[in-house]
Amino acid sequence: MIFDRLKRFSIVLEGAERDGPAAFSPGQAVSGRVVLELAAAARLGALRLRAMGAARVHWTESRSAGSSTAYTQSYSDQVEFLSHRDTLMAPPDNGEATVLQAGRHEFPFTFQLPETLATSFEGKHGSVRYWVKAKLHRPWSTVKKAKKEFTVIEPIDINTPALLAPQAGAKEKLARAWYCSRGQVSVTAKIDRKGYTPGEVIPIFAEIDNCTSRAVVPKAAIIQTQTFIARGTKKQKKSVVTSITGDPIPAGKREVWHGRALKIPPVGPSILQCRIIQVEYSLKVCVDIPGTSKLLLELPLVIGTIPLHPFGSRTSSVSSQYSVNLDWLSTIPEQLEAPPEYSAVVSSPEAEQSLAPPCRSELGDILEGPFFAYIQEFRFRPPPLYSEVDPNPASDSIRPRCMTC
Repeated sequence: MIFDRLKRFSIVLEGAERDGPAAFSPGQAVSGRVVLELAAAARLGALRLRAMGAARVHWTESRSAGSSTAYTQSYSDQVEFLSHRDTLMAPPDNGEATVLQAGRHEFPFTFQLPETLATSFEGKHGSVRYWVKAKLHRPWSTVKKAKKEFTVIEPIDINTPALLAPQAGAKEKLARAWYCSRGQVSVTAKIDRKGYTPGEVIPIFAEIDNCTSRAVVPKAAIIQTQTFIARGTKKQKKSVVTSITGDPIPAGKREVWHGRALKIPPVGPSILQCRIIQVEYSLKVCVDIPGTSKLLLELPLVIGTIPLHPFGSRTSSVSSQYSVNLDWLSTIPEQLEAPPEYSAVVSSPEAEQSLAPPCRSELGDILEGPFFAYIQEFRFRPPPLYSEVDPNPASDSIRPRCMTC
């Protein structure tokens, strides 16, 4: 029997770690090989390969149509991103089977990924998956199958004007208890940009005014929102990625956050271009008010894959100062805030390393780049403005010199 002769039938992808999936970007070439090990000579048919990638969503909802009647409504949809077929070993034209000798046999393959793909994702009501499947046809026997999944990560560069633009907002809420006003709570918050990558720290600048008669507690959290769409209906699942809690604010007092640090844990990037699955992030600053609902302020976030370039935040502010909407500045308090303590944003080892002057070998080509030239032009006094009028005209009391003497 061929089950006794077939020792191994698997798919190996180039770039994959041991027992782990390989990761690719849209537009890349995926290469690998189908490995076949035989303990003895065997008669085999065709060996075919198929690469697939799709987004799928599915959920059910129970509905009642009366006091005793209930039914379940099902929602599902699918979007196909990748479909590639290849024949690695074709049967002979005479219809006979191919005889392979004992040992190891490898069948290489390669295919190109489309330029537009959604990032791999696993959610409660849907997923985005990519895989390669091989089928080995054998005479007078069942088809042997092998499957290998791989990961696709859509690149999101946060070094764009839209993702480098600051985000800010303000909200207020009137606290009530038994229809009696207990005062007002207001919050104003801002962050330096919209796009971040996992591992970065978000410095939060906020002011919380507590004009009530009881203490309130400020909090900040990163929220992930998964949206699944099928047949015009949406299903959402929200979860807290990470959070921090501030000190209680006494009645009639104000709390100021001078860059309170909130570190982004390892999370998947945003998915914004898929028709049936979307993954979005937001920063929520909330205030717990006793006796009434919370005061919530939400700022949008985009989790990318390409981190901020060196000096990116400063150069981007120069290049995009005319294109970025500056209406958020109206929410800044009239009293200027002191800059945050560096120790509040990074730890001591990181601070010592960051404050040390960089070596020229570390800078590489930066010293020859346009940014270094931009810094150099401020080291010297600029030349005087050009004018047709002589700034030092000759006086009439001075006797002209004779050129022949």
